[in-house]
Amino acid sequence: MSSATDDHTPPRRRLPEAVVRGARAALVPVGGCALALALLTGYTATGAAGEPAPQIQVSAGRIVQSPERVAAAYFEIRNTGDRDDTLVYADSPQLGVSMLREPDRRKPGAIRRATKVTVPAHSTLRMKRGGIHIAVLDPPTLKPGERVSFNLWFTGRGRVGTEAIRSHLIDP
Repeated sequence: MSSATDDHTPPRRRLPEAVVRGARAALVPVGGCALALALLTGYTATGAAGEPAPQIQVSAGRIVQSPERVAAAYFEIRNTGDRDDTLVYADSPQLGVSMLREPDRRKPGAIRRATKVTVPAHSTLRMKRGGIHIAVLDPPTLKPGERVSFNLWFTGRGRVGTEAIRSHLIDP
């Protein structure tokens, strides 16, 4: 026979070689995906992935307003989760501008604006006069028993909507 027939690969061998080349080309991306899936499965199995948001409950909301219309809101904030959370802002669509206030540690008896208030895991923060509270700037006159909606904004939990009731008392 001639040497020309020796140079040609029979047609039935071309298909298996093409399959082998394709399988080799797919091995790297498929192997990488399998490795990534195994690592992600291990990461989530340890409990480190997707930590749940802190469990924040807000209750016992009350507003105290003096005859001069100065007003402050007080809440009880309970964190039943396993992570600390931070209260960074509070507002009331009905009352307008408000701010977090806290005692000034450098000046006993003075109150200052608070930029954040940490609520530790498994604890309760009770706002009170002379302590942490929400000052309402230039509020309207509120009637005793009137209900006012508030939004408390946390870094982990996000917005928590709640209500406060205008207290009959001037001082809590």
